[in-house]
Formats: sequence, C-alpha cells, structure tokens
Amino acid sequence: MRTIDLRGQKLSPAGMLAAVPRATQARAEALETATRIVDDVRTGGEDALRAQAEKFDRVTGHDLRVPGSHIDDAVAALAPEVRSALDEAIVRVRRASTAQVPDARVTDIGPGARITQRWQPVQRVGVYIPGGKAVYPSSVIMNVVPAQIAGVEQIALASPPQHDQGGRIHPVILAAAGLLGITEVYAMGGAGAIGAFAWGVPGLDLDPVDVVSGPGNNYVASAKRAVAGVVGTDSEAGATEILIVADAAADARLIAADLVSQAEHDEQASAVLVTDDAALAERVAVEIEQAAAATRHSERVAVSLAGPQSAIVLVDDRDMATAFSNAYAPEHLELHLTDAEAAAAAFTSAGAVFVGDQTPVSLGDYMAGSNHVLPTGGQARYAPGLGAYTFLRPQQVISYDHDALAAVREGVVALANAEALPAHGEAVEARFQGAAEGTTTL
Repeated sequence: MRTIDLRGQKLSPAGMLAAVPRATQARAEALETATRIVDDVRTGGEDALRAQAEKFDRVTGHDLRVPGSHIDDAVAALAPEVRSALDEAIVRVRRASTAQVPDARVTDIGPGARITQRWQPVQRVGVYIPGGKAVYPSSVIMNVVPAQIAGVEQIALASPPQHDQGGRIHPVILAAAGLLGITEVYAMGGAGAIGAFAWGVPGLDLDPVDVVSGPGNNYVASAKRAVAGVVGTDSEAGATEILIVADAAADARLIAADLVSQAEHDEQASAVLVTDDAALAERVAVEIEQAAAATRHSERVAVSLAGPQSAIVLVDDRDMATAFSNAYAPEHLELHLTDAEAAAAAFTSAGAVFVGDQTPVSLGDYMAGSNHVLPTGGQARYAPGLGAYTFLRPQQVISYDHDALAAVREGVVALANAEALPAHGEAVEARFQGAAEGTTTL
C-alpha cells in the first residue's frame, strides 16, 4: 500500500482528488455492455433473461419467478444464529428508518391561502441483491425495510440464480426476503434484472416498478444509468470505499483491520488513511501488510490495496485532513480521533460517518441500524444514502379561496404579461368576470 506525502502543499479540492484517483475505467467500459443487456431484456423479455442466466450464471431451466415454497424452505433451513442476527438487524433498521419519514406540514401563506407539504410513497419498488463474490442478506434488509417504512405497497426482489444451488437464489437471501414478507421474488441477475424491473416482463407477470434500488457491480450501476428517466433509482453504488482520518493516538491495528475489511469486497475497492502523524502511518503500513496476508480473501485484498485507488496520505494538520476528506466524499468515513465526537461536525461530505474507534464500518454493514447502501465515487457531495426517503415523493397541495386569489390577482397578471404568457393571467381573470357582471360578489 503506497504512501503519498502531501505535506507542505497547497492543494485545491481537485488536486487532492488527483492524488488518490478512483478506479473508474471499469465503470466506463461497463456502460456500453449494460445498456445493451438492458435493451435485450426490453425487447426479448423472458428469453433474454434466460440467455443471460446461461451466459453469466451458468444456469438453465430454472424458475425465473421463485415459487413460494422455495422461500418457505429457505426460512425453515436458516441457521438459528443467523436468523437471530437478521431479526435483530430488521428491528434496528426499522427504528432508524422510521425517523426518516417526514410529517406533513401545513403553511398558511395568508388568509384563505394554504400549502400542505406531504410525502407520498411510490407504488412499486424493485430491489436488487447481488450474488457474486459474497452473499448479502443484509442488503435485503437495508433495501426492503426502508421501502416498507415509507409505505410502499408492492416490493419485488431479484437476485442472481446460483449454479451451485441448482438455479435457485442463494437460500440465505431467500430467507431474509421471507422474514420480511416478500413473496414476489425473481431469480435474475446483473444489468438484466435492472432492465426487467424498469420495463417489466409480461411473460413473468412482472410489472414495471417506479424505483429500483440496491447495490451491485459496475454493470448494475451502469444499468441504473441506462434506465434513468424510465424509473427512479437510488445512487449508482459502485466499488466500496473507506477513508479513515486518524491522529497520533489512534490504534494502528484497528485501522489496518478496518481498511482490510472493506478491501475484501472487491479488487476495485478503495481503502484510504489520512493522517498528520508519520509514525502512525508507518505503524499502519506494517499492520496492514500482516492483516492482509492473514485474511481469507488475501489475494483480492492485495489487489485492492496495491491499486491507485488506495493509499496512506500524509497531511500537515487536522484542517488539511478535513479538507481532503470533504473533497474526496467517501462512501464510509471513520474518525479515529481523540476528539472524534466534537470533530465529526466538520466532516460534511460522506455517505456515513463512523465516530470513534469502536464504531467500525462493519458495524454499519450489519447491526448499527443505519443503512449500508451508500453513495460512492464522490456522490456523497450531493447524494444521500438509501433510506425511507428514497421511496417518498415530496408533494405540494395548494388551496386558495376566492379572497386569497384576489389578493394576488394583479401580481399574477403582471408576471404573466411580463413573461409573454397572457393566457396565464386570463385564467386568473376568468374567476372574477362574474363579479363584474353582478353574478358573483367578492
């Protein structure tokens, strides 16, 4: 893992980003392929999905629409300790998601003039759960629970068919869906699944959804871009990222463990440490070499940590560390600082902030109650992580009576004429024509 020394340099946000570039080439290459796969599903429906399953998943003849008995079997076979953990995670995510649903608010603009701000859930959601290098029942919870809390009436779930499961979805993913009462489940993966949700598949009785959510690889993220405008999507979650800001008092062993924990996701994962203490940087370098070699997915971790997207970054002071983090806008930000609670307010751009060395990202992945579907690639500068609000539409309800309209009558007409849209003003004046003729009184 390389060390980059930025001390003594006056860098703009762009200059800081250039020091640790993200792995973007694979995403760019994936867009063309993902668009083609989505189009194949739009025109070919079930036949296209089966062809893709054979090509990408080595599965044929499977149930594209999962029978309810498969879900029941998976729930029955779930290991007790895994079920207990899933049940607890569901409770915690429900509690946190409930706080994300705004109450309706009424604003009285003037006598007889009222605007109600309300939040309406979308009707139908498609949740995608990946099934490649790891199994993600936790992602079932992170996507389904917020949609349920938002009030979504129809939730469909898709995950790739597994060759070693006889074409079924991984049983732990199916079990998580069963625990949440999801019965509309499809064994389809990757960009094809995103296309199926966006356009629907009549042969499977799969109706188009309003919003697609869920993590995935570069092809899934690119497919979301391909269907944008047809359906709503959450953020284009790509390869995972962790950035740790640490001071001299931080524990190098814990920092190394947390960097490795995210690097095991994918060879393109980004693992970055930012510190103003050179001695800590040296200790972390030693610890991370040992931790990376000892972990189960050591080869994958080694590729991630050796990539240009991962580094130990030396900075002059806390202000520079804060500026670097806010420019980078990581998916996951950990603060290993002696004053972490007080310092957290200054770190404004991150998908989620993990405060103190006893709050690792892996806690957020499973049991913290926060959501682990978060913006990557710097999107945290302007986009939130997934939550109940992902499935809600803010809506304004306007109510004016005759007197309230009369109070702004002249202003509407003046602005309509100024914009060369006289019919706008005439629509208002039509409401007062009766008064001039003696049939209506103000």
